[in-house]
Formats: sequence, C-alpha cells, structure tokens
Amino acid sequence: MKTSIISKKANIGYNVEIGEFCIIEDDVVIGNNVNIKNKVLIRSGTIIKDNVKIYDGAIIGEDPQHLKDSGEGSTVEIGENTIIREYVTIHRGTTFDKKKTTIGSNVLLMAYSHIAHDCIVKDGVVMANCATLGGHVEVGEYTFIGGLSAAHQHTKIGAYAMLGGLSGVSLDIPPFTRAAGHHAKLYGINTIGLERRGFSKEDISIIKHIYKILFKSGKLRQEAIEEITTLYKDNKYALMFVDFIKNSKRGITREER
Repeated sequence: MKTSIISKKANIGYNVEIGEFCIIEDDVVIGNNVNIKNKVLIRSGTIIKDNVKIYDGAIIGEDPQHLKDSGEGSTVEIGENTIIREYVTIHRGTTFDKKKTTIGSNVLLMAYSHIAHDCIVKDGVVMANCATLGGHVEVGEYTFIGGLSAAHQHTKIGAYAMLGGLSGVSLDIPPFTRAAGHHAKLYGINTIGLERRGFSKEDISIIKHIYKILFKSGKLRQEAIEEITTLYKDNKYALMFVDFIKNSKRGITREER
C-alpha cells in the first residue's frame, strides 16, 4: 500500500489489507478483516462492514449520475461478507430520495456490474457480469440477476427471483419467479433456486399454485388476490407474494404466452 492515498480522516478497522494505487477519502468507514485489492477508489461517505472483499478497479461511493443532484452528504453502505469484483461501480444516494445506497450482506457483485443511486440490494443477491441497476431499484433477498441485464429506475425485483441474462426490466418482477427477455416476461417459479435455499416441498407447491391463480386462471387481479388470501392466510410466502403484487407502483411483469 506504499502507493495508495489513505485519508487520515478515514476510520479503518483491524486486519485490513489495502493494495497498491488505491484512494480512500475522508469519512470512509471500513470494518475489520476487509481485503481491498489494487486501484480501488472509495469516496467519502462510504461505510463498509466486516469481511468485505473488493477487487481491482472498483469505484464505490461516487457521485450519482443525476443531472439535478450531486448526492452531497449522502452515503453508500455495504454489508458483511460481500464480494465486489473487478471494476464494479456503486453510486451513493441522492438528497431528494433515500440519501443512501444500500448493499446487504453476503452479496456477490461480479465484474463490471453497476448499482446506481438510492438502490437497495438485500442480503444474498448475486449480480452477474455487467448487470446494471438504474436509480431507486430494489432487489430482494437471494435474487440472481443474469449478466448484461438492466433494471429500469424505480423497478423492484422480488426476493428469490431469477432474472436471465440479457434481460430488460421495466416492470416489477414478483418474488420466487423466473423472468427473462429483452422486455422481461415471467416464465414460472424459480423452483431450483427455492430448493437450493431450503424451501419445503409444501411451500414450493403453494407458491406454484399462487402463480397459477395470479397468471394462468384468467381471474381479475383483485379476485385472484382474495382467493390466495383466503386459501393461504397462514403461509408467510403466500402473504409475501400478495403484498408484493398489491404494493407494486410500476405494475407487474406479465407471463410469457
């Protein structure tokens, strides 16, 4: 780290490794056991928790790419055990929204992926190479986003969903589902992903039935929601699915037919 520039106003924890040609600015907070490779830029206001690993060329906490807001005084927060691969870019929040971009714990951001201002990326998310989130996007727990995919600003991708590569997201993608395509469409439930996360056969069967009621029964959306709520009022995943549908502001992605 002889060639790195590290502000005396940065707060750096124990057992932190910093490579060559890095820049770490004022008011950066870095936890314990963090490993930072070479040529990494960490801007003011960035908070990095324990056991994070950051590879060459990553830029974290840069100004938002917004014509009307520089993100002055806003932050980026990165959770424990997250891995940030080569040339990932993460921009801090805007002053008119959350003032914060949040990355959860145990996240994997593969090379060249981008997370824009005011995004929320929850625990366990994987973003493959060159995947891109526009501003204000929310991604639920343990979602997989395929390479070269892009999510339009203000969209939401639900927990445990899987988005195929080269996909474009302009409407919200419900939890537990699979989606893909230039204008992404739904292709059923992410069964393999749910099995890998330890979902029971009963819960997966319920989620599949909910999907069928919502997208294959021909019923009106409100009618389908009422039926699901009646049938599965005690199932947390059913309620999670319904809440996502009810609270969508951009609208829900349609099923491929």
